Amino acid sequence: MSELRRDPILGRWVILAPERAGRPTDFSTRVEPPEEGGLCPFCPGNERHTPHEILAYRPAGGRPGDDSWSVRVFPNRYPALRVEGELDREGHGIYDKMSGIGAHEVIVETRRHGARLGELPPGEIAQLLAAWRDRMLDLRQDSRLRSILVFKNQGQAAGATLEHSHSQLIALPILPRQVMAEMAGARAYFDQKERCIFCDIVRQERKEGVRVAYENDGFVTLAPWAPRIPFETWLVPKAHASGYEEEPPSRLAGLADALGETLRRLDRALDRPAFNLMLHTGPLNERSLAHYHWHIEIMPILGRVGGFEWGSGFYINPTPPEEAAEFLRKSGAG
Repeated sequence: MSELRRDPILGRWVILAPERAGRPTDFSTRVEPPEEGGLCPFCPGNERHTPHEILAYRPAGGRPGDDSWSVRVFPNRYPALRVEGELDREGHGIYDKMSGIGAHEVIVETRRHGARLGELPPGEIAQLLAAWRDRMLDLRQDSRLRSILVFKNQGQAAGATLEHSHSQLIALPILPRQVMAEMAGARAYFDQKERCIFCDIVRQERKEGVRVAYENDGFVTLAPWAPRIPFETWLVPKAHASGYEEEPPSRLAGLADALGETLRRLDRALDRPAFNLMLHTGPLNERSLAHYHWHIEIMPILGRVGGFEWGSGFYINPTPPEEAAEFLRKSGAG
C-alpha cells in the first residue's frame, strides 16, 4: 500500500509507492515497447489488456467494453494512490505520514496510435477536455480528496513509457506544494489589491502583446514573465474561474482550439519536442475562489535541470519569454 510522508523541514509531501516498482520501465531510460510482440494495450480491440474502464465516450449503439470508443479512462495498472481503503493520518516521532488514498487514472486520448495531441482535430481534443472535467466532477464527490492534478508526459524525455497518446489524473488527499504556493501568492495579491493576479496578467499581456503567442475569444496562450525553462507556455482562460471542473461544456471547444493550436506551434517551432503538460486547478472543496484562476502549463523538454537548479531553486533560462512568444506567433503561419 502506498503512503504519503511529509518532509519535516520543508513541509513537502512525497508519495512512496512500492506497487509501482513492478513497472517494466522502472529505472530504465528507454520507452516501453508494445506488449506481446507488437500489441499496444491502448489501441482499439485491446481493451482486455487494461484495467476495467471507468469512463468512455462511444457513438450511439456502442456498448460498454467494446472497441467503438473515442476517449477511454481506466485506473492506472501501477497506481501511485488507490481509492480503496481508509484515510489514516499518524505520527512517527517527529515525522508525519498518511495512507496512500487517492486515485490514479489513465485517459487514452485517441484511437489513433502514434498521433500527437496537437495533431487531433478540435472535436477530439474537446472530447478529451470533457473527459478530464467529467472525471474531476465524479472524484470531487469523495470527501477524502482535496485536489486533482491532470498531467501529460509526451515523449521519452518527458517520462512517457507508451507511445499511444494519453494523459493521467492523480487525485490527492492533500494540496500539492506547487498549487499551495500559487494560491498563497495569489491570495496575498488579492488581499492587497482586491483583484485576481491571473486576471491582471491576462489583461496586461493582451495589452502589451509581446508575450502572447495565441488567443481566441475565450483563452490566451502566453510566455510567462519569469519562465523557468525555454518556451515555458501557459494557457489561461480570459474569464475568471478557479476550478477547471466548473467550466461549462460550451467553452471546451474554445479551449480545444487554443490547446491544439498551441501544441501545433510548439511542434513546428521546436521540431516536435517532448513536453510535460499540467492542469493547475483550485482545491476540490473550495469552489469559486475570487483569488485563484485555473490554467494549463506546458513545459517543453529542451535541456536538463542541473545541480544549481536543484540546489538553489533558481532556474537559468537562456531564452527570454518575449523571444519565445514571437517565435511561436511566427510559427502559426506554417
